Amino acid sequence: VQLQAFGGGLVQAGGSLRLSCAGSGRTFSSYAMGWFRQAPGREREFVAFVQWSGGSKLYANSVKGRFTISRDNVKNTVYLQMNSLKPEDTAVYYCARYYSGTYYLEASYDLWGQGTQVTVSS
Repeated sequence: VQLQAFGGGLVQAGGSLRLSCAGSGRTFSSYAMGWFRQAPGREREFVAFVQWSGGSKLYANSVKGRFTISRDNVKNTVYLQMNSLKPEDTAVYYCARYYSGTYYLEASYDLWGQGTQVTVSS
């Protein structure tokens, strides 16, 4: 089972990007998924979480109202639509498979994608 994140790039402040995270394996739809990010010199931080069905979605306060997490279990893909991007959103973004525990903690996730770079210029 693997996760592959892609869709990052360079965008101006106020712009939008959509990240995708493609999962392999028939059990993808059974797991909740999350997005995290890590800016240079900072610890990795929680961004968004989506339940296995897509029905429950949770966000970090810093992205609430600007980012939207969604999933397509037929395509085994989780998305992160990022709007009104700010320079402080610049980071490597990671998708991860939720296993157990508190949704915003890294230790609650057992499988990680390789990360995709998002750079927002001012």
